[in-house]
Amino acid sequence: MAPKSSSSFTFTKPSSQSASGSSNTVSTTASSSISALLSAYTNQTTPRLKFIDAFLVFLVSSGVLQFVYCVLVTNFPFNAFLAGFSSTVGQFVLTASLRQQVNPENKVEFKEVSHERAFADFVLGSIVLHFFVYNFLG
Repeated sequence: MAPKSSSSFTFTKPSSQSASGSSNTVSTTASSSISALLSAYTNQTTPRLKFIDAFLVFLVSSGVLQFVYCVLVTNFPFNAFLAGFSSTVGQFVLTASLRQQVNPENKVEFKEVSHERAFADFVLGSIVLHFFVYNFLG
């Protein structure tokens, strides 16, 4: 019998077989979930929404790149950074709104809004956004 310690907790090292088995199960579950998600996205999403999603990915990567550049290199013309970053964020918001309005699954919420009207709102909002961004640059 082992001597009693003052601690009520006992720690045991897990065997390497059980640890590798559980991590293998987690990675298998994660990879199968990701593959199921990608196959459902490619099979059920319309090409119009895929195009909008690609633009959203571009906007996110552009915003991340601008932020990383500002942090690592310089932010000397700070108003230029603010204008560019706010333009990216604003365009992302407008594009996400467009995606929500043209998604066929949301016809109940946007039954009075046609796809042409949603796109016209998107274009008008983008023009107004970029007008303010241009004026912010000075």
